[in-house]
Amino acid sequence: MNREEALALLKDAELIHSETAVQNALQQVAARIKAELAKENPVVLCVMSGAVPFVGELLQRLDFPLDFDYLHASRYGANTSGHNKLVWRSGPWIDLKERVVLVVDDILDEGATLSTIRERIRQMGARRVLTAVFVEKITGRAKPVQADFVGLAVPDRFVFGFGMDICGAWRNLPAIYAARAAAS
Repeated sequence: MNREEALALLKDAELIHSETAVQNALQQVAARIKAELAKENPVVLCVMSGAVPFVGELLQRLDFPLDFDYLHASRYGANTSGHNKLVWRSGPWIDLKERVVLVVDDILDEGATLSTIRERIRQMGARRVLTAVFVEKITGRAKPVQADFVGLAVPDRFVFGFGMDICGAWRNLPAIYAARAAAS
């Protein structure tokens, strides 16, 4: 996608959650995570690449000891719909045996990716696995996993911003938008 196409997509998009709403949700999620994990010394795992803005701001709000690592697993790549198979590209690198692990991702859509990641972390010996997603898409369909911590709900549309991309663009937006037309 070139610059002009990206600008046109944003111009035509609908604002779903403002920057203020995003920041308020961050504060609320951080408070819930602190209440649950402050005494655990957890491993926080960032799911690359979409969760980078979320985890970056979240970590600043967690004022207790923790270890940080990442993993890269995806069903999407640069596409706007998921493939059937999860591609595991990297990590995590920290030994998770007997640890409490918080997996942080950008979006809970159909749930297949997060469910597979959670199971893999359990197989790596984690004592407890919790999940945090910044947004959950309200699809009306059953999901194989429910996130323990959710920032905001979004409609069953293609959303982007605050870590979520549209054809590789706009992860850097501080607010969340929905595309009006199907992205290619």
